[in-house]
Amino acid sequence: MRLMFVHYLFEDRGSAQDVHNFAVTAKAMGHEVALYGPPNPKSPFNYSRDLASADAVVFIFEWTTDLQFGDRLDLLRLVSRVPRRRRVVLDCDGKYNDAISVIGDYNHPEAQTSRRWVEVCDSLSDKIYQPTFRPLRKNVGTYFFHAYNPAWEVPLDFRAKEYGMFYVGHNWFRWRSMQRVLRALEPVRARVGRIGMVGHGWGSPPPWANPSIIEDAYYSDPAYLKKLNIEVLPPILFGQVIESMGRGVFHPVVLRPLFNRLRLVTCRTFETFAANTIPLFSLEEAYVEEVYGGRSLELVLPEDRPQDKILDVLRRPEHYAAIVKEIREHLAAKHSYAGRLRELIEIIEA
Repeated sequence: MRLMFVHYLFEDRGSAQDVHNFAVTAKAMGHEVALYGPPNPKSPFNYSRDLASADAVVFIFEWTTDLQFGDRLDLLRLVSRVPRRRRVVLDCDGKYNDAISVIGDYNHPEAQTSRRWVEVCDSLSDKIYQPTFRPLRKNVGTYFFHAYNPAWEVPLDFRAKEYGMFYVGHNWFRWRSMQRVLRALEPVRARVGRIGMVGHGWGSPPPWANPSIIEDAYYSDPAYLKKLNIEVLPPILFGQVIESMGRGVFHPVVLRPLFNRLRLVTCRTFETFAANTIPLFSLEEAYVEEVYGGRSLELVLPEDRPQDKILDVLRRPEHYAAIVKEIREHLAAKHSYAGRLRELIEIIEA
């Protein structure tokens, strides 16, 4: 089967890692994944506009309804060349819902934009999925586009770490979630060692900041980061993420408030466990247990004295490494790209 993915892809953020792994997995299983757009020999992605040979179109909506390449005529070509029953919408950001606001975070600024988005998705397909076990709309199914690849796994070794904590990720509605981690660090800051944060929007406004986006989307406190002596580093490409996360003994796992409310799975849900680090969750326990299993609760920052958990991870990394190895086995068995691809094909053919 030849699948045409339609996605506004950036190589330094979002689901680039997933698109790449779907393409590799598809080839190994006798299928093909192409990304809609003009061919680009310099890109690691298989861009194509050959719709005639496409067996299905998968719209991966992550941050915009626009096409990365082309205009509404291209959109018309996509929906006219492939039957509706073989078109799928993957709503990765929970926008196929009523307008929701959670602690300054939101999926739509107003009800009208929510209605327009729902109409757009409904015009494309009857098969609409979100990466959550608990979709709010009855016509939405559960499909985790994001997955885990055991080949990513780096051996866990804590003998020569540059940093106590190292975080890789952009600040998009994540300051409030990250602030809880930083507050936990304050009373034990001198015992943690170096702390690094990689990505847009931490030490200065991100390149996408503009008057049309509310400040909560990229708000940060550079003075506070400086006070804690945190090193803010520039963003990296998707192929460097797992290696970079392994620079620290532990790596915080945070979600923007909206995603936490909707219990959405993201690429980081799985990538972090492949790195040479201890994932430390600043998330609801119910969400963590639902995705990773009961043993993962030992990796959750508690509400009461979270600094004690941080110090225990730094003092006993090998103990927590055993938990990480157990969860790696769980992810490899339950959340592989091969399994995701088979499930996607079943959805298309249903």
